[in-house]
Amino acid sequence: MDLIDFPPPPAQDVEALRAEVRAFLAEELATRRPQDRARSWSGFDADFSRKVGARGWIGMTWPKRYGGHERSALERYVVLEEMLAAGAPVAAHWFADRQSGPLLLKVGSEEQRRTLLPRMAAGECCFCIGMSEPDSGSDLAAVRTRAVPVEGGFVVNGTKLWTTYAHHAHFMILFCRTGGAEERHGGTSQFLVDLKTPGITIRPIADLAGEHHFNEVVFEDAFLPSSALLGQLGDGWNQVVGELAFERSGPERFLSSFTLLVELVRALGPNPSEQAAVAAGRLTAHLLVLRRLSRSVAGMLQNGENPALQAALVKDLGAIFEQEIPDIARQLVDAEPSQRSTRDFSAVLAHTILNVPSFSLRGGTREILRGIIARGLGLR
Repeated sequence: MDLIDFPPPPAQDVEALRAEVRAFLAEELATRRPQDRARSWSGFDADFSRKVGARGWIGMTWPKRYGGHERSALERYVVLEEMLAAGAPVAAHWFADRQSGPLLLKVGSEEQRRTLLPRMAAGECCFCIGMSEPDSGSDLAAVRTRAVPVEGGFVVNGTKLWTTYAHHAHFMILFCRTGGAEERHGGTSQFLVDLKTPGITIRPIADLAGEHHFNEVVFEDAFLPSSALLGQLGDGWNQVVGELAFERSGPERFLSSFTLLVELVRALGPNPSEQAAVAAGRLTAHLLVLRRLSRSVAGMLQNGENPALQAALVKDLGAIFEQEIPDIARQLVDAEPSQRSTRDFSAVLAHTILNVPSFSLRGGTREILRGIIARGLGLR
């Protein structure tokens, strides 16, 4: 069995930036309730994202000629973890900053980069990700949405599912089949899709809490010009695997339940029982280990490496951590979870319980991630 290396990230003094972000968030989120902070990176506020863009905190690592700021991956990491720990509503710029922008930088055409990256960095262009489909779960190789070449472009038919904030997004990065079904990996491509394109229908999907952020996106003879192709035709699999390293390794993969952990510690008070102190200490220790692993991945991304294996490990361990917090909180505090409760702990607990099943689905199911990890360990 091979070992998985998590080297320490490059040393860099980021405390001044951390203080700047905390001061900004203290002012902007002063009236944001704990139950709203519990939405974590699912919270959507386009005005907030424009303010973050004006601060230079979107596209932080991108070249300045594309609207970026040429700062380090670790500086970006500091901004992310402070935003998530505070429960800031980052969803309007989240996908563009985390993976769509880096993907455009890596494989996009010069026209695509110059047209879209400055708008993304300003927090004025919202993206969504078209990967998951009905009946295929997280098995991206089973994708059935198909783009057929025609004169001047492609015609797309198929359905994407669980597409977060497609109803607010301006563009989608579409992963679909362009080759034969027998080419499980080689016959796929990615496209940059303007969601105002005729032939695209976006339908809402309510989650367990009755909230709308998921969508079904249906393509019916939607025409995409040749310029919409992202990267090389038939190279979609390699591109999307690299993209997932950005999606699976960040602090969002272990901070989704962080507001509940904060409310739990607040509810336990300054003199918790021995059982509660042990449980809170164990959760804190796990949190610190996950942060260490995640920062290591940020360092590898900064060095131009492809940490897909390490990212899968962080995502799997992070989801386990996020999902166990509600169970531990219920054991330690005698309070009924209720979204209508005026007690912050009860309201945050209810919201987290309703959303926690998704934590091991989004960004790749546990089974898919463990297959990747097993392969990386030489066990498959």
